[in-house]
Amino acid sequence: MKAAVLNITESILGQRWAWRGLSADARDPGFAPDDLVTQLLLSRGAPREELEAHRSPSIRGFMPDPSVFRDMDKAAARIADAVQSGESVTVFGDYDVDGATSAALLIRLLRELELEVGAYIPDRLMEGYGPSGEALVRLKQQGADLIVTVDCGAQAFEALDMAREAEVDVIVVDHHKCAATLPAAWALVNPNRLDEGEGRAHGHLAAVGVAFLLAAAIVRELRGRGYFAQRKEPRLLDLLDLVALGTVADVASLKGLNRAFVAQGLKVMAQRRNIGMNALIEASRLTRAPTASDLGFALGPRINAGGRVGRSDLGVRLLTTRDADEARAIAAELDQLNEERRSIEAMVQESAEGLYVRDAGRAVAVVAGQGWHAGVIGIVAGRLKEKFGRPSIVIALDENGVGKGSGRSIPGVDLGAAVLAAKDSGLLIAGGGHAMAAGITIAADRIEEFSAFLDQWLADAVERSMAERALLLDAVLAPGGVNPMLVEALESGGPYGMGWPGPRVAAGPVRVIRADVVGADHVRAIVSGDDGRSLKAMAFRHAESPLGLALLGAPKHRRLWLAGRAKLDDWGARPAAELHVDDAAWVD
Repeated sequence: MKAAVLNITESILGQRWAWRGLSADARDPGFAPDDLVTQLLLSRGAPREELEAHRSPSIRGFMPDPSVFRDMDKAAARIADAVQSGESVTVFGDYDVDGATSAALLIRLLRELELEVGAYIPDRLMEGYGPSGEALVRLKQQGADLIVTVDCGAQAFEALDMAREAEVDVIVVDHHKCAATLPAAWALVNPNRLDEGEGRAHGHLAAVGVAFLLAAAIVRELRGRGYFAQRKEPRLLDLLDLVALGTVADVASLKGLNRAFVAQGLKVMAQRRNIGMNALIEASRLTRAPTASDLGFALGPRINAGGRVGRSDLGVRLLTTRDADEARAIAAELDQLNEERRSIEAMVQESAEGLYVRDAGRAVAVVAGQGWHAGVIGIVAGRLKEKFGRPSIVIALDENGVGKGSGRSIPGVDLGAAVLAAKDSGLLIAGGGHAMAAGITIAADRIEEFSAFLDQWLADAVERSMAERALLLDAVLAPGGVNPMLVEALESGGPYGMGWPGPRVAAGPVRVIRADVVGADHVRAIVSGDDGRSLKAMAFRHAESPLGLALLGAPKHRRLWLAGRAKLDDWGARPAAELHVDDAAWVD
């Protein structure tokens, strides 16, 4: 167990504080104390010999040869055949951000290769997740010679059998966990195939990352055939804005190649070459170049809103349109749908939290409600997981007694594998996912049995994860040290996200000068340190938590350490730093 920072073994939120990497007096002998970025990189797992590659992550530095993935060359050759012969191709995508960006990437590429291509996104509520045999056969009847599924298909056994009988070729491009037996696809490109070799090292890729590798393989195949002798070769790097958005929104681990995808994709996004992406940025009311955080909290939710509470194809249409007026109209519609989604989500979350308390004894909280909107259950599951620190599955039950569920997990607990095991045991109608997220379809009368199964399957992993739980810190500073220069230095160690967590600092000791509630449930405080410097602190969604109540009621004579993320507040005339507080601890 890591040593407690500042001797804090139980904070206001009941957490121990620990160094993210080694303690300050036990770091690598080669560590220069003033090199903060080096400290950030090493503590997130970057090997010392690869520090420079991680300091400025590039595609060239991390991109594997696409051919190392099983079926990649076969898939690329089949699509190249379709391009050269002018076949009718349809991209079948999932309805979330990863699915939308994966579909948009392949559609934009094939258009540049002079092949017009169709898109099909299933309706979340009417059709559910993944390809159905009926939909694939219908696309064949409408003229499709080749169907490419993205972000789905790894478990579509029955659907792909029907497609084969209808004599339509289907290529599956996915990243979700696979079973030992694979469905009958023309080719199945997925780094999480159980028979994958070298490509397994890239199992953390989102589907859009796998789609980008396929795009590179297609272009290479066509180059080898002389296709570009009389044509301009597509600039694959121009598609990285899509890869960055899908990767962050799907909460993929930002290690290795994903770091390069996001770092370089943000640069492409800042150039605003994609008409639809530009309209999305404007609808999100961003006046600066987007950051990785913006992808997850501003852009991604608006794309998702189409699939959750609107029309599933809006995201793909936005990201592939060549008409600026259409892009602005779709972006505005998605913005409105996102507001509706927030309202629906708040109602479902309130109900789910009430049930959660009653289910507090199990390793995985499984809550179900009649009439809950299936489009928001994944978000609510994530909220519950963050609030209570345990894996959570939220199930929306329909009038026929069938539940659609979505789950989110915690580090060290492979929820996707447990769901597949439950499916193999006959507890689920359908199910799949990856370590940190999963989806299920279940009969209402099997929910209790399913919950007990997860408790038995994952109890040890959850107990270990929670025992090791601590608030991890990267630095301890006086309040005056939280300034714009620090924020700039910390950001240079990014991009940050899942698997590459944003830096957290402790500032103090401080006294609360004043504190108040702003918005619905946020606490804003002005604190002053022993160095005479004051600092603005924000505790979001903590107005009624022990942390928020401590800030609001802190006696003038008592001092605190504050732990959180140093951020830039650029609303005023001059940029200033503020601390987004995650926790606090009394000094004496």
